[in-house]
Amino acid sequence: MAEKTMLEAVHDAMFEEMKRDERVIVMGEDVGEGGVFRATEGFVAEFGPNRCVDTPLAEAAIVGVAIGASLNGILPIAEIQFADFSHPAFDQLVSEAARLYYRSNGTWNCPITVRMPYGAGIHGGPYHSQSVEAFYAHVPGLKVVCVATPHDAKGLLKSAVRDPNPVIVLEHKKAYRLYRQELPDEDYTIPIGVAELKREGSDISLITYGMMMHHSLKAAETVHEQDGVSVEVIDLRSVSPWDKARVLESVKKTGKALVVYEDNFTGGFGAEVAATIAQDGFDYLDGPVTRLASPDVPIAPFAGELEDFILPNPEKITTAIRKLASY
Repeated sequence: MAEKTMLEAVHDAMFEEMKRDERVIVMGEDVGEGGVFRATEGFVAEFGPNRCVDTPLAEAAIVGVAIGASLNGILPIAEIQFADFSHPAFDQLVSEAARLYYRSNGTWNCPITVRMPYGAGIHGGPYHSQSVEAFYAHVPGLKVVCVATPHDAKGLLKSAVRDPNPVIVLEHKKAYRLYRQELPDEDYTIPIGVAELKREGSDISLITYGMMMHHSLKAAETVHEQDGVSVEVIDLRSVSPWDKARVLESVKKTGKALVVYEDNFTGGFGAEVAATIAQDGFDYLDGPVTRLASPDVPIAPFAGELEDFILPNPEKITTAIRKLASY
């Protein structure tokens, strides 16, 4: 087993899938040079420019061409350089890719994978920091995964490539080089839609995903050491579909739920999780279903002090846990 960063895991997942199946191609802005994050480093040398395709700066075209290629036997991995720039491709993703299987009565599949680095915390400013998962999780026909560990990134990206219909893979860019993790040498996949228990606990269920999972684990450790509060941390990993059964099972055990997400408070995906707990887990609750997220302001300010001010962090999560534990 080798230790890898999340970025290295993403690179290896694509490289191995391209070696495994010659139908897999990579396409996007600057991918031939390795991409802005170097996720496709060495791909042109190994696979040639016909399988690692530099595209114009045109996200609608990137996704549209990927859809067309998928209808002709190709398995495209389309890279959107930053998730913020997926908006020009919104119509292709939502009106075309997501609906193709339904509109054709199952005649046509659309096996595309769309990778998008997302999230704040790297002082990228408002055009390189957004969380877009709630937009796409709202759309039937799209699968959406949010990864923040090397193991999950590799296993879920491989599952996305092998899925017969469109999958959006959101990779939190702050986590790209922040952590290393041992990965199996053998091939593996992780099922899309299955949450993972990252920390077992008995007093509060903390449901999260993306970079907030790392912050939540730090907060859970702090309150356990300082207050004796036992927090169970569940990483959704996928937001469409998402693992409702696993979340409700945890809330049934603990009686309290805290949902932590990076996106704006109003309409963020965590609101859907909280609503589900309130409706389907009401009989289990010993306290209010609580949410912690970014305020309803554009994410994210370029100034580091302002970015730090609005984003959830271990200290804010610790405060929220203590408040919920007091009920």
